[in-house]
Parts: sequence; structure tokens; C-alpha cells
Amino acid sequence: MSAIETWGEMVRVEHAQSDRRRGVRPTDTWNQFAAQFKADPHRTDDRTVEALRSRLLPGETLLDIGAGGGRLALPLALTCSAVTAVEPSPSMCAVLRETAEEYNIDNVSIVESGWLDADVEPADVALCSHVVYVIEDVGAFVRKMDSHARRLVMAVVFESSPLSQVYGLWERVHGERRHALPSLPHFLPVLEELGIQPEVTELDTQPPRTFDSAEEAREAVARWLFVTPGTDAMDRLDHVLQDALREVNGAWQIEGAQPSIPNIVSWETGRN
Repeated sequence: MSAIETWGEMVRVEHAQSDRRRGVRPTDTWNQFAAQFKADPHRTDDRTVEALRSRLLPGETLLDIGAGGGRLALPLALTCSAVTAVEPSPSMCAVLRETAEEYNIDNVSIVESGWLDADVEPADVALCSHVVYVIEDVGAFVRKMDSHARRLVMAVVFESSPLSQVYGLWERVHGERRHALPSLPHFLPVLEELGIQPEVTELDTQPPRTFDSAEEAREAVARWLFVTPGTDAMDRLDHVLQDALREVNGAWQIEGAQPSIPNIVSWETGRN
């Protein structure tokens, strides 16, 4: 299989496994968690925001594809003349609108749509952050990004699959190997097949996720593994977590969880 076909197959297999474990896929998968993606647009301690901002020219326009609650779109709007945030989740769009209004940021327009269905004008820069992992038709997704960027495309992608820190727990609870979503090592061959030669910049390593309590960790892991209370799977998870959770300096973390390494994958389009 080609790199694009391999990517699509990985996404299909992972989605099928997830759907089998959780049952009906919710219409808005972010409904319960969108509020967690709210952040102060004026924060100065976000290294990803600053790394992206350093590549923008003052007054440029930006497309943020899969903008979520605006964690990147809103701070970058302080540098850009206009930002178009494309986001399919109604709950994420609500957080984005609320935060923009709270901080009086009025140069962000929201298109409530998936990227491949979105009808938007090109911008100077197209950005997507931690979005591509779940995109089955990655070739069409990237080609549309490229065609809608007059100067630059940037994609923030992890070195390893998202939630890979709980893949071992998945196998112990469900008795089957967790199928991984594609990540950076799969993304670069996709770009090569599309004739794109990107620059890859490694960002600061992010430490493993920590939790304020064992109960908070239990709830998060159960959600990631599609385990519901009162089931045999929950009993197995509770047994597994007796050994898998560790308290370190007052915070709880999953034993053996590895740091995450985000990267900016960028390329010039030459249409400016």
C-alpha cells in the first residue's frame, strides 16, 4: 500500500475498534470536554503558540483548521489581521465564541464545518494542530490545506500516536491489542507522496499527563478506554490501575507513560 492508503487503513481500523467498544459514536464527541480547551489568549507561557507566532508576518490572514475552543486561533488573532476558524464540533465552537467575546477579539470568524466540506477563502497561512490523526482521507485533507495557503502551511503533529500512553492498559483491560492512530512517522511519507518537502521542527517535550487524584485518573482512563461504570471491564480496569497508577510528588500518573513530542511540520506554498 502507498503511504496515503496505509494512513487511511490505520484510521479505519482504529475507528472500527473504538466504535465496537463504545457503541454508538456521539454526534459531538467533545460535548463533555470542550470547556477544558478554553485558555487565555494573552498567555505568554505557551511555547507552541510562540513558535507558531514567530512564523507569522504581522497582518497576515490565517486559517485554523480544527480550531477547537480557540487555544491557538485566539492568541494568533492578536498578530493576524483576520483568522478563519474551521471547526465541526458545536460545543468547541461555543467555547471559541464565548472566549473571543470575553476577551474582545473580533477578527475571528467561525465556520462550523469539517475541513473537507468547508467553503472558505484562501489565507496567507493555513494551520492545523493535532487534527490529522483521525482524518481518513489525509491526501484530500492536505491537498486542500496546501491549495488554501498563499504562503505557508503548518501542521502540529505528535511523534507518537495520541493516547499511546494508555495502549498497554487497553490490552490488559480489553484483551486485545490497541490499534494505533497514525502520527508523524506516517505523516512525512504522505507528504512525500504528495510532492511536498516539509521542514520539521521539534517543539518542547511534553511530560506524561498527570492527575490531581487517583479518582480523576480513573475517570480519564475509563473514558479513553470506553469503559463504563458497573461493567466487568470497569472491574478489570480498577484491578489494573492498582498497579498502573503511581503518585509522584503529589500528582498521579500512569506507570510507564512516555513524554509526548510535538513537531511543527511546515512548507512554503509559493503563492504569495
